[in-house]
Amino acid sequence: MRHQLADTFRSLKVRNFRLFLTGQLIALVGTWMRFIALDWLALDLSNNSGTALGLVTAFQLAPTLLFALYAGKLADRFDKRRILQWCNAIWFVLTSALAVLVISGNIQLWQIYAFSLTLGVVSALEIPTRQAFASELVGAELLPNALALNGATFNSARIVGPAIAGVLIALIGIGPIFAINAVTLLVTVVTMAMMNPDELQRAPRTGASGTVREGLAYVRRRPDLLLPLALVLIVGGFGFNFQVTLALLAKSEFGTGPAAFGLLTTALAVGALAGALGGTKRRRRPSVYLVLGAAIGFGILEILAGFAPSFAVAVALLVPTGFLMVFFAQAANQRVQLGVSAQMRGRVMALYVMVFLGSAPIIAPIVGWLAELLGPRSGLWVGGALSLLAGLTALVYRTRRRDVKVTLERRPRPHLVFSEPDGEAFSFPYGTKWEKAA
Repeated sequence: MRHQLADTFRSLKVRNFRLFLTGQLIALVGTWMRFIALDWLALDLSNNSGTALGLVTAFQLAPTLLFALYAGKLADRFDKRRILQWCNAIWFVLTSALAVLVISGNIQLWQIYAFSLTLGVVSALEIPTRQAFASELVGAELLPNALALNGATFNSARIVGPAIAGVLIALIGIGPIFAINAVTLLVTVVTMAMMNPDELQRAPRTGASGTVREGLAYVRRRPDLLLPLALVLIVGGFGFNFQVTLALLAKSEFGTGPAAFGLLTTALAVGALAGALGGTKRRRRPSVYLVLGAAIGFGILEILAGFAPSFAVAVALLVPTGFLMVFFAQAANQRVQLGVSAQMRGRVMALYVMVFLGSAPIIAPIVGWLAELLGPRSGLWVGGALSLLAGLTALVYRTRRRDVKVTLERRPRPHLVFSEPDGEAFSFPYGTKWEKAA
């Protein structure tokens, strides 16, 4: 048992990574509290409008669509640790100002939109930088485990944050939630400052020559990257809108309050944490079929959750839904991140973030509108149906392109190399087991 635990958390032996995860866990708990508080405040000020709730989500994510690729260029060019420190410091100032407005009773709906947009501009720079920064904290051997633990940290915060927010909103109101979030953001600034820069495993910076166009061309030549990116666009865009759908489900469909909304989000996050921990044993790049299977399973479960006959059944179904949601997202993330060169990682992960989050400004208002037109449940079952369709379509496409080219390469000893059309390659050295080609 002790050996298994040590293997699960093996990347924590790196001090810089321990500091990073500590700061992220505390800051993300506060940030998830802010998400819940902001959603509930928007519903209160808009008379439970699904469209208004969708717009709050859209404004937070719209800058990612516009600026993420340029942010990836900056991440490849400048010090990622410094960028992350500045982003969290700016978030601290913005969240503190929001806390003052809410506590003083002067907050208006348009101000929520404005703050959401401004917070989103910072996120457009912070998220792709943070995604690429993980590879500088640990070596290539520990990177799959570090990415999995990073996902586990994110989803631990999704459990703790909404649960705390649901209770505190009922006890002390919405305003203090933003003040608490402001304090937690300072922790990340401090833990980043405590890191030893000399121990970071930095790739050579691109300088002025590293362009966004170069990053797009790199991905376009890589079908093995294009398929998970396409899946993330559909499944993430339509299937992961729980910030909108669960708030509407709790308040409009089941007639419950903020504590019940927090319980729904917590149930989803419990499964998500299990899904993140399920990937900690992974030591190599996930296969495309693992990504496809997770997308299909997630779509089925989200459809079932959308038709849950009661609140208790919805809570129960959201646990396995959360598991496959994160298992899919993490497998897709690792398939992309572990398949790119270090010099291109910032720009490629920026494209990943843009596809994953940047679609929300367009899709989130559509989900909110569908919820008003077809009922609160539609946001779940429509997203699940589209996720299932995307997964099945990609599976059919993949199985129809199984033509394999076989070549003989002479390394120190002969190898047969089996190359598939999407860029996957396997080598077979005589007398040993199958191994992934370098």
